[in-house]
Amino acid sequence: MTQERDNQPSPASARAEIARQKMLSAALDVFGRYGFDGASTRQLTEAAGVNLQAIPYYFGSKEGLYIATAEYLMMRINTHVGDMRARVGAHLLALDAAGKPLGEAEARHFLTEILQTMVTLFVGKESESWARFLIREQMEPTEAFTRIYQGLMRPMIEMSRRLIGAILHEDPASEHVRLRTFTLLGSILVFRVAHAAVLAQMEWDGVGPEQVETVRGLAAELVDAIGASKGSAA
Repeated sequence: MTQERDNQPSPASARAEIARQKMLSAALDVFGRYGFDGASTRQLTEAAGVNLQAIPYYFGSKEGLYIATAEYLMMRINTHVGDMRARVGAHLLALDAAGKPLGEAEARHFLTEILQTMVTLFVGKESESWARFLIREQMEPTEAFTRIYQGLMRPMIEMSRRLIGAILHEDPASEHVRLRTFTLLGSILVFRVAHAAVLAQMEWDGVGPEQVETVRGLAAELVDAIGASKGSAA
């Protein structure tokens, strides 16, 4: 019983963690809207409902908060994709260890799962602040981009490349497969990046469960279409 109590966080540390999480959540939105230079420390703390001293106390500086926000973003996204990525990655490693090739059918299955997970993740409203932050880092990369790319984007892109290479029976490192990978992933991300245009063209009032399922179905169609016509460029 005593050991269980010792393992529980103290009320003070629990409050500190709550405050830290509030700051990270608010910073993701504020930095996404205004960028690092445009976001003032007052905006950041007011959005989180904390005092100005909270930034140096918890993060050392505004720069420290920005990097921590990037790590927080990766953590949030990984709660959605982490299990799937680990499962697919473990399967690929097992095939490599056994010296077995990745079959086209299972490559299509895994790629469909990746795309449909992306739809659920990025088409819904929760991803608005994530997208703003990520787009800013794409346009003007900082240390935050390096961390997000190495820790999240690169593993997913390279996994998708391997799956597409298996479907097309091409080298995953080839320029063609690399380009096909970005084209395919971009066809899902456009629903977030061009959100307003999508709503206008589709005549949707918003994106709810029905719309998400429709786009998930489209994701499966996109995977089915890869390499479907042998007589034209795959």
